[in-house]
Amino acid sequence: MRPGPTILEMRSITKTFPGVKALSDVSLRVHAEEIHAVCGENGAGKSTLMKVLSGVYPHGTYEGQILYQGEEVRFRDIRSSEDAGIVIIHQELALIPELSITENIFLGNEPTRFGVIDWQRAREQAVELLARVGLREDPDTLIKNIGVGKQQLVEIAKALAKSVKLLILDEPTAALNEADSQHLLELIVGLKHKGISSIIISHKLNEIAQVADAITIIRDGRAIETLDVAEGGVDEDRIIRGMVGRELESRFPPRTPVIGDVLLEVRDWTVQHPLDADRLVCKGESFVVRRGEIVGFAGLMGAGRTELAMSVFGRSYGTYLSGQVLIDGREVQLRSVSEAIEHGLAYVSEDRKVLGLNLLDDIKRSTVSAKLRKISRGPVVDAFQEHDVAESYRTSLRIKTPSVDMGVAKLSGGNQQKVVLAKWMFTDPDVLILDEPTRGIDVGAKYEIYGIVQQLAAQGKAVIVISSELPELLGLSDRIYTIFEGSITNEFSTAEADPETLMKNMTSRSAAAAR
Repeated sequence: MRPGPTILEMRSITKTFPGVKALSDVSLRVHAEEIHAVCGENGAGKSTLMKVLSGVYPHGTYEGQILYQGEEVRFRDIRSSEDAGIVIIHQELALIPELSITENIFLGNEPTRFGVIDWQRAREQAVELLARVGLREDPDTLIKNIGVGKQQLVEIAKALAKSVKLLILDEPTAALNEADSQHLLELIVGLKHKGISSIIISHKLNEIAQVADAITIIRDGRAIETLDVAEGGVDEDRIIRGMVGRELESRFPPRTPVIGDVLLEVRDWTVQHPLDADRLVCKGESFVVRRGEIVGFAGLMGAGRTELAMSVFGRSYGTYLSGQVLIDGREVQLRSVSEAIEHGLAYVSEDRKVLGLNLLDDIKRSTVSAKLRKISRGPVVDAFQEHDVAESYRTSLRIKTPSVDMGVAKLSGGNQQKVVLAKWMFTDPDVLILDEPTRGIDVGAKYEIYGIVQQLAAQGKAVIVISSELPELLGLSDRIYTIFEGSITNEFSTAEADPETLMKNMTSRSAAAAR
C-alpha cells in the first residue's frame, strides 16, 4: 500500500539538557494512516523526541521545526498538542485508580450542560468509546479493579474522546501478556484503517515487525535510518543491527553453568490474598534453587509469580498461612524484609519506578539504600564511601550517566534497572530474585543485564528470574517452573522445554497431571 499524505514532519530537532545533548538534528516523517515505529536503545532519545512532539517539552526549549497537517505548530504544553489531535500515552499510564473508567476517560475534558458536568452524557459516550476499543466493562468500574491490559484500552478510549488524529504509544505492551498484547496491536491496526496514524515506541521487535509500516531507528540522539517495511528485508536482526550499530550474534551471552548444592528451598508455601480472605495466591507451592543456578518462573499475568516472590521475600505480600523456607538446609524465619536481607535474599521488583527506586534520590543514595549500615559510622552515613561505592557500580555495570550525583528519575529505563541491580548487589545476597528484570528496556541493555545475571550465578549465587517473555526464560534459565492460579504445575530443564510446552502448563493443571 502506497503511503498517504504526510501528516507530521519533524525537522532537525535538537534538544539539550545540562551537560547532555539528548537529540541532535533528528528528523521524522509520518504519513496519514500509517503505523510508524521508533526504535533505539535506552537513552537513545526516543521518548525525548515524543515529549518534544507532544508539548511536554514546549516550543522554545528545543531547536528545529514541527509541521503538522502541512502547517508549522509550536505547542506550549500537552493541552495544545491534544487540541490539535496529537495524544501521547506514556508507559506509566496516567489513570487515577480511585476514579471510574468514565471519570478517567473525560478527566479534564468533561462534557457539560449549562456549565455543569453532564455525567449521564459522559457515561453514554464512555460506553460508545469502550465499544470502539473492544472493552466490555461497566463504565462505572473503578480503574483499580481492572487489569493493566484493560487500562491500556481505557487510555486509548480516552485518546479517542479527544478526537485523536495522531496517537503516540510509549511501550504500550511492556506490561501486557501475550493475549492482551495481540489484542492491543490489532486495535492499533484497526485504528489505522479508520484514519488514525500511530507512532509506537517499543522494544518488542517482533511486534514492531508485525504491525509497523515504517521504522525509524535512533541511536545516540541521532536518526540513523528509516526502514520501509513494505520493501521487505526488515526483520528483528535488521532492526537490531541499526539500533546497536553492529551484528548481535546472540541474544544471550555464552555460559557454561556450574551448579552446586541446593541453596534455597521453599516447602508447601501458602499465602492468603491481602484483601480477600477466601482467596489463596500461593497454594502449597514448593521449589528449590541451587548454587550457581538460574531458575525461571513462567506464568501468565495474575498466575501468582510476583505474589510468590514477594511473600517469600520477607512476607511483603499477602498473609502468610504456612510453609517453610530453608537456606543451606536450615529453616529460617523471614518475617520482614529486613530479616530477608539479613539472611541473604534480594528482590528486584517488576516495577522499578514504584517499588524499586525512590525517584527523588540520586544514584549514589539509591545504590546504597538497601544496606546503609555497610557504609555508616554509627548513625552517620560516610558520604565519601557512599560516592566510591556508587562510582564502582557505575563503572562495573556501565550505567550511562555523567555523575552518580544525578537523580535516578533522569536516567533511561535500562540504566534505572542497572541502579536497582546495583542496590541489591551491594547487599551481597546469596539468593537474588529478579521480577521482570528486562521489562521495557532495549535489546542491547538486555544483553548487558543477562551478562550480569550470569556473573552472579557464576559466583555461586542462586538466581530466580520471573519473566513474561518465554524466549527470555528459555535463553537464560537452567530450569523452569510453570505456575497457574497460585500453584506450581510443572518443572522442566531448558533442554526439554519449548514455548508450546510451557504455555500448556501455564494455562492448565491437567497438563501437569498428564506428564
